[in-house]
Amino acid sequence: MLRREAAWEYLRGALWVLPAIAVVIALVLGSILSTLNPQPGAWLHRLAFQGTPDDARTLLIGIAGTMITVIALILGLTVVALQLSSTQFSPRILRNFLRDRSNQLVLSVFVATFAYSIAGLYTVGVSAGSRTADYPRLAVSWAIVLLFLSLAALVYEIHHLTHSLQIDDIMRNVERGTRDVVRRGLPAVSDAGLPAVPESATVIVSAHTGYVQTVHPGAMVPLAARHAVTVRIAPRVGDHITAGSTPLAWVWSRSGPVADLSEVGRTVERAVRIGFERTLEQDAAFGLRQLVDVASKALSPAVNDPYTAVQAVDHLSGIMVSLSRRELGPLVLPAGSDGDTVGVPAYSFADYLDLTCAQIRRYGAREPTVLLALVQLLRDCTAATADDGRRAAIGHQLSLLEQDGTREIVQPADLTAVAAAAGALRAQL
Repeated sequence: MLRREAAWEYLRGALWVLPAIAVVIALVLGSILSTLNPQPGAWLHRLAFQGTPDDARTLLIGIAGTMITVIALILGLTVVALQLSSTQFSPRILRNFLRDRSNQLVLSVFVATFAYSIAGLYTVGVSAGSRTADYPRLAVSWAIVLLFLSLAALVYEIHHLTHSLQIDDIMRNVERGTRDVVRRGLPAVSDAGLPAVPESATVIVSAHTGYVQTVHPGAMVPLAARHAVTVRIAPRVGDHITAGSTPLAWVWSRSGPVADLSEVGRTVERAVRIGFERTLEQDAAFGLRQLVDVASKALSPAVNDPYTAVQAVDHLSGIMVSLSRRELGPLVLPAGSDGDTVGVPAYSFADYLDLTCAQIRRYGAREPTVLLALVQLLRDCTAATADDGRRAAIGHQLSLLEQDGTREIVQPADLTAVAAAAGALRAQL
């Protein structure tokens, strides 16, 4: 199951999968249509291509040449769009473009039309190596249909690519994906805290270098119960680990040495998926990081666009309100009746809030509009939670914001609105 999940995650982001499937479908469709030879007078015959074999071959050659030009054009425009987005916004949003289903479908239509036309040249006007006047006219007609479909796909792709480069659309998609992770991708929270790691615990190190993409503690529970051991995963989802040095998990037994450490190690390795990049499957912090990157780029001296930073903070507010209403913390699953458990660490609300506010606060402390947007974010989080611990974290971030604003904003008149907003929020806290 875990391997299927990893394969599915890869296939969703692979740009070649749908075009390859489309080529196979186009070739199968062409072979089926080549066997159809409607009789004169039938309604299907009126849809068949009426030209000569040379006309049909010229048409197919023209369609193939046009499609290869269009494919090159679209790929070139896409590469330019990706480069601009990576430079201006964040290199971590490129993954969202690659996973865009519309781009994959449009490319599939283009490639399928090209493959269909090229394959038709092997049968149209040729039989047993000799020229013939008989050819699959209906199949040639379908090539024209694919050409018009490709024309519609080209117009749509230009429209879609133009809109997908707008910063509002980029940030909206990031917010939507991250909120979906908050709703369905984060693990359930246990009342019990993570068990303390004893000095006698055995350290299991990772055999791979990369980022922790997903953790499935349920896959480790049967093994922990069978061997009467407690397993505690060391990194959180999204953390980077190094092969041979970074602890992947700690394992210990109340009754003595672990019976089969190699089996335990293999099970932990299978339950923790490590990849070369972070994903949004269980990593809400990765979505926050993308939006924080956009705000940080906008606040850099090279760009100097505080309004984009304010927009990023607005989208971050939506995610943080969702996190404010959700139980957060480590997951601890019981393994057997002897008190053994399987524990997985996770981000707390304070961690998410610090990730959201800290970098933007440091880069935007001189701009009152950015500080006001952060105060509004903290106000929204305050309205969404009544938990004392979370409100304490909000108050801590508010204090840091006030200190940085007081230090960086030179004009007292510019600081007045920030101080008033912060004071009103502090009264709520």
